[in-house]
Amino acid sequence: MTALGASTWLNFASKVGIIAIPIGFLMIAGELDISVGALIPAGGIVLAMSVETFGLNIWLGVAISFGFAAAIGWVNGMLVTRTQVPSFIVTLATLFVVAGLNAYVSKQVAGTTQHSLQDAGVVSEFIFGDYHSLILGEGETAITVFRSLQSSFFIWIAVAIAGFYVLHVSHWGNWIFAMGGDQESARNAGIPTAKLKIALFILSAMAAALVGMTEAVLANTASTTTQFGMIFNTIICVVVGGVLLTGGFGTVLGVVFGTLTFGIVFQGINFTAFDKDLNMLFIGSLLLVAVLMNDTLRNLATSAATTKKK
Repeated sequence: MTALGASTWLNFASKVGIIAIPIGFLMIAGELDISVGALIPAGGIVLAMSVETFGLNIWLGVAISFGFAAAIGWVNGMLVTRTQVPSFIVTLATLFVVAGLNAYVSKQVAGTTQHSLQDAGVVSEFIFGDYHSLILGEGETAITVFRSLQSSFFIWIAVAIAGFYVLHVSHWGNWIFAMGGDQESARNAGIPTAKLKIALFILSAMAAALVGMTEAVLANTASTTTQFGMIFNTIICVVVGGVLLTGGFGTVLGVVFGTLTFGIVFQGINFTAFDKDLNMLFIGSLLLVAVLMNDTLRNLATSAATTKKK
């Protein structure tokens, strides 16, 4: 719980959390997006190639990266809404399509799958990929508020605040819950379910690209390596955070705490005497317990709602 120790799992959790919130929205709405595993490296690659290969301004590169991700999200949403093919299958296909495009375009245009990003700029580096510390006072009386937190942590906080407003304050949140509860009834009630789904897929794709850009700016490099692990990490955080697998229920605060729990367990085992190879065992157990609790709570809620008062 020291400032430096906490930064190890907070930095890790922040990258997962940025994606977990829009993935949580999709799961509440009854859908799923696993193409984020390829959109993370795509976000960094598009940014790096825009700046280093084509000599564009970094902010224009950011806009292009977001635009590319939004286009993939739009394709996902259109395919799901127009074909009625399960979102798992659609996004599984786009996962491999984008992964293939990452490698092919990188080799054809730049001749490599590893891209440097050295000239990020002071402002963009501060916002996307830097380490931040806040220490009050000097010497022995100094108080460390936080230390070595990456920019992604503060982006995660901003995304969580915006997500809380969308899901729990705005009318869009009611639409998302309604769509996850009963899509046909939501459509009959006048909710634009197709447009809303497309918007949610675009949101998750752009969040993945954002994480890719933060990693590229922080490391001054981008790679085409598909992050399959991130797919499962985000789903685990959402489920541990209390989002029902059947859709229709969940909270942003729950997803945030689920992400924090995941980060503590995944990174915290390195601070213990347990064998480091057991971290996957703990994560699997955590997921299983969360799923069982979700199913139990759903059954209890269903039985309580259907019980007639005497």
